[in-house]
Amino acid sequence: MSYLLALDAGTGSIRAVIFDLNGRQIAVGQAEWKHLSVENVPGSMEFDLVTNWQLACQCIRQALERAGLTAADIQSVACCSMREGIVLYDRNGDAIWACANVDARASREVAELKEIHDYRFESEVYDVSGQTLALSAMPRLLWLAHHRPDIYRNAATVTMISDWLAAKLSGELAVDPSNAGTTGMLDLFTRDWRPALLDMAGLRADILSPVKETGTVLGAVTKAAAQQSGLREGTPVVMGGGDVQLGCLGLGVVRAGQTAVLGGTFWQQVVNLPQVRTDPDMNIRVNPHVIPGMAQAESISFFTGLTMRWFRDAFCAEEKLIAERLGVDTYSLLEEMASRVPAGSHGVMPIFSDAMHFKQWYHAAPSFINLSIDPEKCNKATLFRALEENAAIVSACNLAQISRFSGVQFDSLVFAGGGAKGALWSQILSDVTGLPVRVPEVKEATALGCAIAAGAGAGLFSDMASAGERLVSWSREFTPNPTHRELYDGMMQKWQAVYTEQLGLVDSGLTTSMWQAPGLKERTVSP
Repeated sequence: MSYLLALDAGTGSIRAVIFDLNGRQIAVGQAEWKHLSVENVPGSMEFDLVTNWQLACQCIRQALERAGLTAADIQSVACCSMREGIVLYDRNGDAIWACANVDARASREVAELKEIHDYRFESEVYDVSGQTLALSAMPRLLWLAHHRPDIYRNAATVTMISDWLAAKLSGELAVDPSNAGTTGMLDLFTRDWRPALLDMAGLRADILSPVKETGTVLGAVTKAAAQQSGLREGTPVVMGGGDVQLGCLGLGVVRAGQTAVLGGTFWQQVVNLPQVRTDPDMNIRVNPHVIPGMAQAESISFFTGLTMRWFRDAFCAEEKLIAERLGVDTYSLLEEMASRVPAGSHGVMPIFSDAMHFKQWYHAAPSFINLSIDPEKCNKATLFRALEENAAIVSACNLAQISRFSGVQFDSLVFAGGGAKGALWSQILSDVTGLPVRVPEVKEATALGCAIAAGAGAGLFSDMASAGERLVSWSREFTPNPTHRELYDGMMQKWQAVYTEQLGLVDSGLTTSMWQAPGLKERTVSP
């Protein structure tokens, strides 16, 4: 049989996942990694190129061993990664510096770039690339020019972290549009670099590597990489891409108008656009899809999964012990408790992530509003349900923003990731949005999408889109409860009004923001 290998570099770990040609996961090797800050460089998160490559090789060998396969059984490999993380190389093609996606050292440089051309530069960047400056590569490159000119002078090429993994395997350097699009330097419409943006920012434009579409062959595993990783020399190495876009491929979200909510530490609401365009209000991020010629609108809800973990660990020690004794997941137990709370959670209103405002993005102080001192109504079960309802409300607000500028009218949602494990949360998302919600069987959508790209590049699939649709299978479908629809519409309107007032408290210096984008006017941010 033929097998495909996906090398998936996330923010917190690296995984090697082996699939068969029917999309069935055979084995996984995984290792956690850390991104270390540089002393006296606030917000820095360096990517350890030496240690992390060793971990990647360790994961590949581990996956092969667990699958009981030899290197010859792997027909093709592709790599995917967190977006925004960048790697610089010298003229010999050796990596000399890298940072992870969470690196936030360049706040001052973001502010400087925003001021170029009387603040019109960021609008020009967004109109071309679908990105704002806060998460883009240009401020980080400018930071290097200011603070590490030795690295900046020696840099000959820039890629993303997924491309670095592919280069370590094949010796070839290139970027794909889906991941490189998050640099803010790639044209959404041509799917190629826009050197003029770097010129306008006062940066060198001679460091841009070739662009190759996801699913095309980059090269083959070299002798050195074969010895290090345990793969077979000559195995095709295929262009991968960004984690969210490949995740959509693994979910079969490959046609115009299709929509997904990806529920992890952050929640992403992604919509395949019928035509490439950006948001006139600059609220929504727009990225190249891995499907050639297609773009995706993407909105982000901050810390959704992390908030649930905080609530579990801070307040639910008793439930964690009970769940351990029963042999069940603590979240499942909390969902069962929350299912007995009426829709609306007795009016309790969580204030955590705001709807996305990409141009001017910051959050209110984390809080619960409208608590009561009635223990029958205001308790852990109520607060847990309120958090799930609020996550769905923020998603619905974000989807409404996308619909307004794109004209897309949604007929259903795909809900995937850790949040989709809960039946109550899936039902609440359906009730709040008024849309049928489908939950897939696949637990590793990003890795599966990466494997599909590997298979397409090796000629094992005719094309990525049809393979994604064929390999996805569905676990459950939830339909809206019409009796809850009006209730949730009213809650959404109240929450938007209350959140605006809460932002005012941050603006007045009375409360501390949960998060703010680099380069904004400094506000106190909660730890």
